[in-house]
Amino acid sequence: MQRLLDILFSQQSLSQLGLIVASFLLALGVSAALRNRLSSLKPVPDAVVASRKKIITHKIGRYVQPLLSVLFLKIAVEFYFNSIESDWLIRIAITVVIVFAYLSFLKDFVENRIACRAMLIIGVPLILLQSLGALPYLNSVLESIYVEIGNIRITLSGILRVAIFGSLLFWIARVSNSTGQEVIRKQESIDFRTREVAAKLFEIGVIVAVMLLLLQIMGINLTALAVFGGALGVGLGFGLQAITSNFVSGLIILFDRSLSKGDFVELEDGRSGFVTALNMRSTTLETFDGKDIMVPNETFITSSFANCTRKDQKQRYRVDFSVAYDSDIRKLVDLIKEAVALHPQVLSGEEYPIEERPDCEIDGFGDSGVNMFVEFWIEAIDDGKNRVGGDLLLIIFETMRENGFTIPFPQREVRILNDSERDEIRRSLSA
Repeated sequence: MQRLLDILFSQQSLSQLGLIVASFLLALGVSAALRNRLSSLKPVPDAVVASRKKIITHKIGRYVQPLLSVLFLKIAVEFYFNSIESDWLIRIAITVVIVFAYLSFLKDFVENRIACRAMLIIGVPLILLQSLGALPYLNSVLESIYVEIGNIRITLSGILRVAIFGSLLFWIARVSNSTGQEVIRKQESIDFRTREVAAKLFEIGVIVAVMLLLLQIMGINLTALAVFGGALGVGLGFGLQAITSNFVSGLIILFDRSLSKGDFVELEDGRSGFVTALNMRSTTLETFDGKDIMVPNETFITSSFANCTRKDQKQRYRVDFSVAYDSDIRKLVDLIKEAVALHPQVLSGEEYPIEERPDCEIDGFGDSGVNMFVEFWIEAIDDGKNRVGGDLLLIIFETMRENGFTIPFPQREVRILNDSERDEIRRSLSA
């Protein structure tokens, strides 16, 4: 006990304790100054509904003080290296700070309970072993446990390294990918198509980076994969030609801006719908009855399609109807124009050009009456919740009925002949 007290109150221990206290106070002052200057690092009030970006930056800001403490402690050890014979107390302080920072990180950013527990069980012992300097010895022991299959040597250290760091890499990739795409898509100052291109390229970059890092962790030399990669690329070029074509077509669509989210598209085969998602392989169209159509991106490159809302939302439609031959057509045209113009979704009024106002014309002469139609413009697609054609048919019917106009229907005249008339018709046919 006396030996322990002598060690604790020795000059070396007290000097280390002084360095620890000074480093913590300096880190506290610097982190407070940074929080005052950077608003993103300030605490977010509970009453304020903050964005995910602000919440993440605030959480990251809480790690400024422990990171600065570790940095200042390291600097202090290097600066007073000649005067401090043993740095065991400073090493313990650094270990404690790192462990508490690691636990706070798991609490703030790892939502999955199983993943959090696994990282806790694995991470804390690794930090303690590294701080005590025992990790290299443990690694050498694990390297001695191996299995050889031909020229391939599989060690227990390699398996654990790939399992631990591979899982960590995939988790970091998933979180960074979702967070990065969310941040990119929220940049309202950038065009939508540019945001989509940037989000897809970011996703591809994350996947490539994870795969390269995983190969490095596995100890695979990338130069040795050059020949194999070339052969694999040729094979993928033939075997995955459709997938590659759709992927490249998706990038072309985003770059040439022929499609955008919210556009109403009509395909050659008659299918139509609103664009709800532009994916790497296909484009999703949502129909008016709630169904999703997955259209390969190559379709929009190799086939023609109609983008009804690319320039604006204005669309022109027509409604056909008929009227009896003995009707006053000129009067009916004026009545129909006035009635259609009263619909709230139909563009009408002096602020619109004449060609965009409702127009009623004769389409032709039918068997039972005069075929007519009315053309109109609306600021939407005429279907679903914006169904205007059905409303206008009802308006036309009520207008014609209120003003004495009749809608014709097919009529046939049947004549019953007597015997003398029938004989006369026979004689005329035989002659």
